[in-house]
Formats: sequence, C-alpha cells, structure tokens
Amino acid sequence: MERSKDRRPVSLQDRARYWFDRTLARSTGTLMGWLVIICLAVVVPVSALLVWTDPGSPRSLSGRLAAVWRSSAETLRLGTVTGTPLRMLLSALLGLVALLCVSTLVGVITTGLAERLAELSRGRSTVLEQGHAVVLGWSDQVSTVVGELVAAQSSYRPRAVVVLAERDKTEMERALAAHVGPAGRTRLVCRSGPASDPGVLALVSPQTASTVLVLPSGEPTADAEVLRVLLALRAVLGEGTGGPPVLAAVLDDRYRAPARLAAGPRGTVLETDTVTARLIAQCVGRPGLSLVLRDLLDFAGDEFHLAEATAFHGGPFGAALLGHATSCVVGLLTAEGRTLLNPPAATLVAPGSRLVVLTRDDGSARPEDCRHLVEPSAIAMAQPPPEDAAHLLLLGWNRRAPLVVNQLRRTARPGSVLDVVTDRAVPGPTREPESGAARLAVRFQSADLSRPETLLGLDLAPYDGLIVLGPEPGDGPDRPDDRTLVTLLALRLLEERTGREMRVITELTDDRNRPLAPVNPGSDVIVSGELTGLLLAQIAQNRHLAPVFDELFSADGSTICLRQAGHYVRTGCETTFATVVAAARDRGECAIGYRRHDRRAIPPDHGIRLNPDKSERREWSADDQVVVVATEPTEPAPAAGQDTEEHQPGPADTRA
Repeated sequence: MERSKDRRPVSLQDRARYWFDRTLARSTGTLMGWLVIICLAVVVPVSALLVWTDPGSPRSLSGRLAAVWRSSAETLRLGTVTGTPLRMLLSALLGLVALLCVSTLVGVITTGLAERLAELSRGRSTVLEQGHAVVLGWSDQVSTVVGELVAAQSSYRPRAVVVLAERDKTEMERALAAHVGPAGRTRLVCRSGPASDPGVLALVSPQTASTVLVLPSGEPTADAEVLRVLLALRAVLGEGTGGPPVLAAVLDDRYRAPARLAAGPRGTVLETDTVTARLIAQCVGRPGLSLVLRDLLDFAGDEFHLAEATAFHGGPFGAALLGHATSCVVGLLTAEGRTLLNPPAATLVAPGSRLVVLTRDDGSARPEDCRHLVEPSAIAMAQPPPEDAAHLLLLGWNRRAPLVVNQLRRTARPGSVLDVVTDRAVPGPTREPESGAARLAVRFQSADLSRPETLLGLDLAPYDGLIVLGPEPGDGPDRPDDRTLVTLLALRLLEERTGREMRVITELTDDRNRPLAPVNPGSDVIVSGELTGLLLAQIAQNRHLAPVFDELFSADGSTICLRQAGHYVRTGCETTFATVVAAARDRGECAIGYRRHDRRAIPPDHGIRLNPDKSERREWSADDQVVVVATEPTEPAPAAGQDTEEHQPGPADTRA
C-alpha cells in the first residue's frame, strides 16, 4: 500500500519516449525506417508549402502535386522523373539505391580515415629514422633529457629524438613542447605503448638508433620495469655485440648489477639516488657547488669533450694544462680506454691518448702554448689552513637520507657532528661503530617538522650548515616540495631574527619550485630529477665520459671543489687566469673556472665563470673562489654489515 502511494502516474510523453527508445534499439533497419519517416514528414510539407506559395506554380492540382514531387525528390536525391506512378516509383527506387551506395562508400572512407587517424594519434606507426636517439619511459627526467639532446651543439646531436612511453601521444607532444620549446633542426617523435613489449619497442627502430636511454618512472616498481625494458631491448636487438649504446637509470642500488647484465657490454647504468646523495654531501662546506655542476652538465655553455692530444704525446700531463687558450684540460683517455681524471702532472701522455677537456664544442679545443701568460710573482706561496670539524643539522628523512649520512661520514673532517631531526622512525645502530666514530658522530632526535612552531624553536647557532630533505611522494596529502618550502620559510625567518645567514642545502623534486625556494645566495638547491636528466644527456652524447662523471660524483677520487682564490694567487693582485691554472697545477689540481663575489654576482649565473680564456685578467679578491678538480682524502667504505652511525636514544629510533 505504501509503495502504491509513492508511485507517480506516468505521463503520455514519458510513455511515448520509452516506446520510441525501445523501437530504435531493435535494429539498424528500424533506425533507418524512422529516419525516412522523419525526413518525409519534414520535406514533403515544406515542399508543398513552397509550391502553393509560388505565384508561378501550375494552376491544376496534378501539376502542383508533380511540382511537390520534384521538389521533394531533388531534396532527397530520389530523382525527378514524372509521369505514371510506376515511372515515379522506379525513379525513387534508383535514387534510394544510389543514395545507399554513395552513403556506404562515404561511410567506408570515413571509417577508414578515422581508424587511421586514431592509430596515428595513438602513436603506433613504425619510426623510419637513422641515427636517432630513443628515450624509453616517462618520468620527471624526460623533459630535461630531451631538452638537452635538442640543445646539444656537437656532432653527437641526433637528427631526431623518439620518445616511447605508455601515455597518450598527444599529451606527450604537448608536455614536451611546453618544456623543451622549439626543437630547431631536431625532430621530436612520440610513440605510445609499453616499452617492455618487444612488439611495441620495435616501432621506434632501436637497431638503427645512435643511443637508447631508459628512464625510471616514479612508481614503486620503477626499477623492475627498467629491467623488463632492458630485456625487451635485448630481444629486439638480438644477442650480438652490435646495436646502439644503452644508457639506463635505476633508483635502488640493488638493481644496478642486474640492470648492467641486461644492458649488455655497451650499456651504462646510473643509480639516481646515490648520485643525488653524493651531490648533497659534496655541497656541504662548498657553497655554490650545485650551480657549478648545473652549468657544467647542461649544453647551454661549456661541457666536457674529448680532444686530440697529438701535440702533447710523449710529454707530461701538466704541460697540457697550459696548452689550450680556450679550453681547460681535466684528464686523459688512454689508448686502452681508461679514463684518468686529474692525474699527477708528471703522468706521461702516451701515443693514442686523448684529452678530457672543458670546452665549447668538439672543434674549439685547439692547442696553443699559454706558458708566457703565467706571472709567477702573483702566485700565493702560503699553504691553505686545514679545514675544521663541522657541526651539521639534517631536517627530514627519505630513502636517500641513509646514503647522504654515509657519504658525509666518509668525507667529513674528524670530530664532525651530524644532528638529524625527523618526524619519522629512522634506523640507528645500538652499539658504537668500530671505525669512523671520530670522523662523524650522528645523533637522532624526533620532532614534528610539519608544525612551523617546531622549526621556529630550533637553535641554529651551533651549526655550520643545514640539509633539508623532503618527504617521499605519497607520504602525505601535500606534494613533497610543499613541506620543504614551509621549512625553508621558517629557516629564513630564523636567519632574519638572529642576523646570521646559514648555508642551506635543499633537495627539491620539481625544478619549477626552484625559483620559489626562499634561500640566500650562499645556499644550494638540488633537483634530483633534473640532475639525473643532465647526466643522462651528457653520457648519451659521449659514453666515454661516463667514468668522468662517475668519479666526479663519487666519494673517492677526484671531485669538483670551490676554494678561496687566496690559496692560488695574491689577493688584491691583478693577474691572468693562466696564473691560476699554473698555481693549481703545482698543488695537484686542475683549475676550470672561478666564482666572483661582487654586485654583479646575480642570477642566473651567480658570478660563476667556467672555462675563461687563459689571457683573461682580473683583480682577485679574498671573497672570490676558484673552481678546481681536486683529489681529497676520504674515509674507506665500511665493511659489509658494519655499523656506520652513532646512536643517541630517542622516541623515534628503531633498529634496522
């Protein structure tokens, strides 16, 4: 009874609509019949109205009906034959057959074109290119990699860059156009589909490419997907030794060895988290290092190239340092394929060796004797004082934080202390480490870093530098950089209150947030995705440079440093850059540029000048810095299973 009360009466209009819908759903013939009825219901009355309102129409009824037929037949393309009803019926039949044939032909053509256009829009056609660069996968590095490949001004630049990812082709083209800009003479081609499918991977013709790059996504299974793509690439290229060089990136070090096996003998694998952690650790105590590396890795200015060493064969490596006016020599590529970065000045340049130089492009490294430009009287004779132990503060924790701590432990001065403040449970050993404790002591403290009052309550006076790490994507409702920017704002407010500027090393995930970071000029902002993309693009241009970058970003061997100009030349003295190069050579280093500290040191270069002409003269102040490639002593890596951190009990500490 209640259900009958709630039931509303159905109107005649609703019943008619329901009956019409059921009729149309029966078959295509029913639909065509209704279309004919609707057309006749509109065309015939309108044609009759036109005939009856025409002053020149026939007077007789039969004549007018014939005119109505002709008008309706012309509108519906059914023929205009008049006469007996049989003739008119045959004419209409022929018109319907013609209409059916033409409509079918138009439908077939339209469907074929639509399917072809849809296939092209999905990016499933085969790429017929030679010497192109293939980028497999879509991540936050893809725009940087593609942009640098397009901007490369060298003989290695590909004529086309082909991107294959499991995304919409139009969406990829729009995103690349927004980030990369005009591609100039380089063609950008996008194809859609899973790169781990050999059938789809064959569409981009990797066998004829000049290089293949495999990028990890931001998903938790990114490294496993990189392995699948490398195996699919092996299936397409075959098991032979031929094929293009393959460059891949993984996030976790556990996948690096399998990825090397899958990439083959011509493959190079980078571990992005380790590279980022090494750079963060290197920036501690070296303000401006991230700016130098960014300028060094992009293709907008000078970058590393290989140059002929014929003029220096049989002589010492130190002679080559002053053997180029517009290039800076930093290492050797021996005839056996070994790369020596910043070797001793007495190292012999054997026949078949090539020089690793910082220069504008491939053809700009021309030998020229610059020894006459050196002014010995301007060289500083005093030895630089040893660096003191540092007290550092690390705010935040993510998957790269243990790598950062380990790198700091190996490079810190003896007696240094690292305080870690985080709102997450982090691993910490329960016993005193057997070695390295006197080098860096690590202490943990738990605090809610999401609250500004917690940050504003920090005492920054004891610290020589700060490291800010953002949370992992997905750890909270906000984007990772949002928490980082809030932390930087609080630190900037503390600097204004105390009147003391702090050296801050900040990690961001999106390069678009770099201009938003409220940091002082002495701080470094590191975008991990951009750094990896620049490295991939550089190695893709010349795979022989992979050992150079591997050593530059490692804790052992040679690395890039910024040191006071007074360590090399007399401050307040005007002299040439060749004099700086000679002074650095005498200290076992390779000078590649400088950073000035004056009013002109503003963004975007912040006073950094790489690869200046050897004849360039300037007055060197006590605040200026020289950019050198140098070798610094480090703590040996701890043995497997050995604790690397000192533990201070706290509510957030857990055993790994």
